[in-house]
Amino acid sequence: MTTLSWLAGLWLSAFSSATILPGNSEAVFAAALHFQPQLWLAAWLVVSIGNIMGGAMTAWLGWRVPAPPKQSRLTPYLRHAERLGPISLLLSWVPVVGDALCALAGWLRWPWLAVLIYLSLGKIARYGVMVWLLL
Repeated sequence: MTTLSWLAGLWLSAFSSATILPGNSEAVFAAALHFQPQLWLAAWLVVSIGNIMGGAMTAWLGWRVPAPPKQSRLTPYLRHAERLGPISLLLSWVPVVGDALCALAGWLRWPWLAVLIYLSLGKIARYGVMVWLLL
């Protein structure tokens, strides 16, 4: 298998894992690190970018849903999310919860720059921890 094949598969897995599609980018990333350890930096960059792009796509899809009315009664969970704001996207890597947070960020119309920054920090750090633990 070529380097490009490894990285393309890794990106696809990371992107789809961060959307509503099922996937497990951690397993694919761990396999890439195991079979191609010399590609750790490229793999870390590719998996992070793919996962960030998938999370951004999920946020964009959330933006496409009509925003909640200003006077609506938000559930306590939504009020808590509103209070935390984009910083909660540091947890965007958590399975299931992270996808919901990304969609919520779009639905609640959080500022895009803040969404992208916190989303990126959370996902890059998660894969960085994996590199540190597996190599």
